[in-house]
Amino acid sequence: MIKELENKKKKIAVIGLGYVGLPIALEFARKYSVVGFDINLDRINMMRKKIDPSEELTSADFEGCDIVFTNKIEELKKAHFFIVAVPTPIDNHNRPDLRPLLGASVSVGKALKKGDYVVFESTVYPGCTEDDCIPVLENESGLKFKKDFKVGYSPERINPGDKEHTLTKILKIVSGCDKESLDIIAKVYGSIVKAGIHKAPTIKVAESAKIIENTQRDLNIALMNELSIIFNKMGINTFDVLEAAGTKWNFLKFTPGLVGGHCIGVDPYYLTHKASEIGYHSKVILAGRYTNDGVGSYIAKEVIKQMIKNDISLKKAKVLVMGATFKENVADIRNSKVVDIITELKNFHVNVEVVDPRANSDEINEVYGFKLAKKIDLDYDAIIVAVAHTEYQNLTDAYFKKITKKQAVVFDVKGIYKNKIKSLTYMSL
Repeated sequence: MIKELENKKKKIAVIGLGYVGLPIALEFARKYSVVGFDINLDRINMMRKKIDPSEELTSADFEGCDIVFTNKIEELKKAHFFIVAVPTPIDNHNRPDLRPLLGASVSVGKALKKGDYVVFESTVYPGCTEDDCIPVLENESGLKFKKDFKVGYSPERINPGDKEHTLTKILKIVSGCDKESLDIIAKVYGSIVKAGIHKAPTIKVAESAKIIENTQRDLNIALMNELSIIFNKMGINTFDVLEAAGTKWNFLKFTPGLVGGHCIGVDPYYLTHKASEIGYHSKVILAGRYTNDGVGSYIAKEVIKQMIKNDISLKKAKVLVMGATFKENVADIRNSKVVDIITELKNFHVNVEVVDPRANSDEINEVYGFKLAKKIDLDYDAIIVAVAHTEYQNLTDAYFKKITKKQAVVFDVKGIYKNKIKSLTYMSL
């Protein structure tokens, strides 16, 4: 397989060209012949013009790549090594939504031939690859797993907005359905990943490793958020506490904040779902999810309480929310917990305006039902800096004083203005 890929007698296909799949496809396309497959024709047309719909890559990143972008199954059939990197979201009841993954498995199954390889990168619960995806591949292809085709799992570790920890610089976990597939998958990925390869003993181990990476982070952030609530009641600045505690060599430097997006706020639910299936009801993990899912509402209520203390009439109040994406320095609005702040504020019937230098107003309107304000006014009763974009990092006390009324409140979610805002009521997590 590896030699035929190297001499381009066989192709690699990447299914799902989002913030994970596109960088993988382009990196492989610098060495191999690649088919980039996505069901969204609008996205395909953008990539054909060297435009990354996720706004993570530049046109230069497309240069020197042997790749065809397509939404046609016929093109997919030309490949022999398939990499599936589609989203794995949750539904409105926090249950795994496997429709994108199973849909991709159907597409790959239609293109599968004897001797082919399929590697899944999408985050799933342990056992999903073998129990849910492989039967679809067999059913669609008419082929037999292990006898006719091989399967592996290599969890994605792409971090949106992070220009330092990029694909080739992150140690890559790989796994296979047998020793032969493990070795071949390791060689294929090892040919582009400079940081090295870790061979997991089984597919389930690799799936589990991925799911606990974000579960661990979720729990640590939940602890910080709970501490923030406690310290706030005591009149203690949480970021001052963390700065002091962080002087100890083995203190883990997590900070409180909104936990949204398509990883930390989603992946733990995949693990608790599987745990429930096998008869175990998670306590610690779900407690962390409960805490983090409530942070947006908590922030809004704290702002409202402080506005009342400052004798601000809620009926006439005007609040500016700065930032709408799920994290700083990205354009991605999926599962943004800033929306929870906005929803809670509107429950108090205050007038809310939202700005964001990275987000797309039409996309926000389509997903969440509101548009971004076209300009920032000069008469806000409260400002919530919800996302620590680079564009907001150096704003001054004078700036906030200029755009607010006298008794205004500034809530700084990430604490980026600590000890800088003096003329207004300053709050943070």
